[in-house]
Amino acid sequence: MIVLVTGGTRSGKSRYAQQRAKHLTDSPVYVATARVWDDDFKARITRHQQERGPEWSNHEAEKYISTLSFEGKVVVIDCVTLWLTNFFVDHQQNIENALTEFQQEINKLAAQHAMFIVITNEIGMGLHADTEVGRKFVDLQGWANQYIASIAEEVIFMVSGIPLQVKPAKV
Repeated sequence: MIVLVTGGTRSGKSRYAQQRAKHLTDSPVYVATARVWDDDFKARITRHQQERGPEWSNHEAEKYISTLSFEGKVVVIDCVTLWLTNFFVDHQQNIENALTEFQQEINKLAAQHAMFIVITNEIGMGLHADTEVGRKFVDLQGWANQYIASIAEEVIFMVSGIPLQVKPAKV
């Protein structure tokens, strides 16, 4: 099962996803998709791990999350934007190849018997990218978000910390 949590930067996506996961299980799993680019980012990751607490199982996976087995678990994947960046960079900004490989990963996760709460940044609600590479990435993220939303059982849109259900859960 996939639940997509989308919204703007600092809209409360991660907080909502983590609270929901903790409500569903005593042993949630957190998958961080970021590559550590500098010391500031490394410090942020460490701070976030400490804030989550000892009940969380933490994993770092830049691209191939599906190689990990999450059978029967509740898993927060944070976040698609950073995850896509890894595919985009590794494919030398080739949108089609990056999107194809990303979709394959999502499909493999969806096949696991687990609940994935996938966090992403909503695209198209801010300034337009002023560089070619920025515009390519916005296209990639928009298409990736649409793909995840199409296969997700539930889509939540966060507005100022308030979750709005966009796509209801299937019963």
